[in-house]
Amino acid sequence: MVTNLPAEARAKWLKVMEARSIEEKIEALEEFLSSVPKHKGTENLREWATKRLAELREEAEFRKRKRVGRGASFFIEKSGDVQAVVIGPPNVGKSSIVAVLTGARTKIADYPGSTTEPAPGMLKHKDILIQLIDTPPITPGSTSSVNSRVMGLIRNADALVLVVDALEDPVNSILKLKEYLESRGVLITKPKGRVIIEKERAGRSGVRFALMGKLIGCTMDDVRKLLESYRINNALVKVYGEVTLDDVENGLFENRSYKPTVVVINKADVRPDYAVEKAKEVSNLLTCVPVIVASAISKQGIDRLGEELVKILELIRVYTKQPGMKVSEKPLVLMKGSTVRDVVAKIHSKLLEGFVYAKIWGPSAKYPGERVGLSHVLMDGDIVEIHSRS
Repeated sequence: MVTNLPAEARAKWLKVMEARSIEEKIEALEEFLSSVPKHKGTENLREWATKRLAELREEAEFRKRKRVGRGASFFIEKSGDVQAVVIGPPNVGKSSIVAVLTGARTKIADYPGSTTEPAPGMLKHKDILIQLIDTPPITPGSTSSVNSRVMGLIRNADALVLVVDALEDPVNSILKLKEYLESRGVLITKPKGRVIIEKERAGRSGVRFALMGKLIGCTMDDVRKLLESYRINNALVKVYGEVTLDDVENGLFENRSYKPTVVVINKADVRPDYAVEKAKEVSNLLTCVPVIVASAISKQGIDRLGEELVKILELIRVYTKQPGMKVSEKPLVLMKGSTVRDVVAKIHSKLLEGFVYAKIWGPSAKYPGERVGLSHVLMDGDIVEIHSRS
């Protein structure tokens, strides 16, 4: 187990999970910390919770200043289908990349630290809208408050784009960033197994499972009992790869989270052969992390970013249609392994109550217009027609 938390601490963690506003999260996290006993088994959890609390307090202060006109908040509301935060050391060309791909008016200069506030832009790839966020530089080892603010953006993001300079020892730069992110509980390499727990409203169908992998050394009943000990009786548990009961409990906490990452080695136009050589080294170090050799100046390789983000996020496009109507132009963007239930719930929760069946056209259908139920697993490009009594 992550820790041998007493029942009081487990109940207080539920309040942290249910908190919506920053103020609610701060209060709930303070209560949680006060209930966690101090011993070796809780050291890492307490350290993470303390750092997270500091980040939330800082963000709350920035939002307060914004309300009274004394400053801007670092927080960027999600827009589009997914959000990817672009991070890296000073003067590596993050702003130029975001500007080239999205047309956003980022501040571009040839000196370090020209970006002082996050700037969003929108990248479209195959009907999928990817919000890219340009950020101030991260300096591993620095106690600058900027690092903490950028970490807040990272935690909220769906993916990361890690940009390094082809001329400044890109391998060393990446390793330093990787070490720093891991010290703050963010993994950029895909773990052997991972679990996502989506808490649902009371009165749903209990604890459900979406297995894109398998449980090791435990059963679904063991998982249900663990969640019940945290007073979680309604949830969707998504399992990827090989997952143990410890992994499930880890999934309840935010102290170790995986962020799908794409590495961009920028300024490759200056030393192309060297950049390609270093890209191979990075690929060997970071298993399953896509590496793009690029140049924001010549636009070499930049157009691959959208494609690689969609792949590593395991996104699929599902198009909907009403009976007798045309197919929608804008798809629902879901994760690989999503079912008809996910589509129905995303359209409107009330449709689930009156659901009768769905018709499917596309890669997952055995034949055009196949009738399926809520558990049918969808594929990229599917068309779904929902038939409901409501």
